[in-house]
Amino acid sequence: MILYRRRVSLLAVALALALPQHGALVPGLSLGGVRLGMTPAEVRHAWGTTYGRCHGCRRTTWYFNYEKFHAEGAAVRFRNGRVDSVWTLWKPPGWHSGSLTLGDAAPAITSRYGALVSVPCGSYSARILTHGTVTTVFYVYGGQLWGFGLNPSRGSPCH
Repeated sequence: MILYRRRVSLLAVALALALPQHGALVPGLSLGGVRLGMTPAEVRHAWGTTYGRCHGCRRTTWYFNYEKFHAEGAAVRFRNGRVDSVWTLWKPPGWHSGSLTLGDAAPAITSRYGALVSVPCGSYSARILTHGTVTTVFYVYGGQLWGFGLNPSRGSPCH
């Protein structure tokens, strides 16, 4: 019985330290609880240690996927040992920003935030909302809200 309780407790801790299933974007502040400027240790505390490292990226980038080898989840990029950018990967179900949910039609972004600057990023576009030093990004693909991101205002919203 004690061994069973211990395993259940360890499982609960492991699940608590994982990428959120229904992460929230707080514009200008956080994505799934991760903020710009966090350290790697703080990101591991928030999202756990189950991530892949990008080997071809110029900067350290971690990918947190819900399923191994399935590009759906979220990513963080570091600069000088701090989170420099955080964004969703593909269109993870249940991620939201207030009344906006990934998968909504793109006009819902305009209804909520007004007309935003749109930056072409190849096959998708990034609609940006900048306040101070932080840019909130709404990724649009195929007429749908496909992802969220936070970047420093000086950086490119395209990933």
